[in-house]
Amino acid sequence: MIKPKISKEEVNELPIVVFEGKVRVVDSEDKVTDAMAVLCQQQVVGVDTETKPSFKKGLLHKVALLQISTEDQCFLFRLNKISFPKELGDFLSDKSVKKIGLALKDDFNGLNKLHRFKPENIVDLQSIVKSYGILELGLQKIFAIVFNQKISKSQRLTNWESPELTEQQQRYAATDAWAALMIYKQLMQEKKLTKAEIELLANNE
Repeated sequence: MIKPKISKEEVNELPIVVFEGKVRVVDSEDKVTDAMAVLCQQQVVGVDTETKPSFKKGLLHKVALLQISTEDQCFLFRLNKISFPKELGDFLSDKSVKKIGLALKDDFNGLNKLHRFKPENIVDLQSIVKSYGILELGLQKIFAIVFNQKISKSQRLTNWESPELTEQQQRYAATDAWAALMIYKQLMQEKKLTKAEIELLANNE
């Protein structure tokens, strides 16, 4: 039985896990074609974005990075360097590939400011976890409940527009997209709760 909630203290006790697959930085037009050739063959991928943090009220940056991950490789599209390739918009609009993420509405709103596209075949983890008895909405806590491991958030407020991304930034960004995919794949093997069980769970909160 999956437990519905986990505290921050419990999460901090867990061993840290990092994406160990191949990270491929897509920072020039010629790398886009190779990346898309791999991604278009997938049935399901994990998706996430990163934006340079703003510490000034009213100042909002554009999405700098789009991460798309398979189980063993993650592509980091540096949108601040290559703008937004049309092929990427076509991919995100492709109904044949399922894209998994968390709070995707915000991600896609940000991406749509760079290039207009209509996202298709999207699964937002926040909209399905309750059906499996999970009442948390954050990626780190959901991952901790499902896998009993912790994904680090240490790089979140770093500069995603810097000339070169550090190894730590690359691993962090890849881990978030990969983690969403792994949660989805695991949940698809679990049994959904009945409507009555979900209501009981919510009422016990």
